[in-house]
Amino acid sequence: MERNSIMSEKLPEGWKRVKLGEVAIVNPSEILKKGTLAKEVPMEALQPFTKKIYTYQIGLYNGGAKFRNGDTLVARITPSLENGKTAYVDILEDNEIGFGSTEFIVLRGKKGITDSHFLYYFAISPDFRDVAIKSMTGSSGRQRVQTDVVLSYEFLF
Repeated sequence: MERNSIMSEKLPEGWKRVKLGEVAIVNPSEILKKGTLAKEVPMEALQPFTKKIYTYQIGLYNGGAKFRNGDTLVARITPSLENGKTAYVDILEDNEIGFGSTEFIVLRGKKGITDSHFLYYFAISPDFRDVAIKSMTGSSGRQRVQTDVVLSYEFLF
């Protein structure tokens, strides 16, 4: 069934039409001081359509996406997004903050609203990926998904 026909059907009880930014935090704010040693996840560490992060390095934080356990990392640059580079963060200690590429979009569940594992599977869904890929802008070879497209992505929840 096509996405448009699903969106126009009568909604089952308990379901509602939402924007991703209403049920998830996109690129949450975290504090990690420059020069701090922390676990770093480079884009190369993400394997296509693989939930687990199998490798990381310890690096000096000097910028980039910051995240915690339970967050989902989604590549926002071509060809990494098209290749399915998306992962679920579970390599950190309690309350530890890691960092990675500036080319990650970080998705975090909202307490009491969104399950963090749901966001990972949502991020690898064909509908979400298709919209994100079609919305990429920039010069060829360096195209990126715009954060506002992610925030305003509408779906049934």
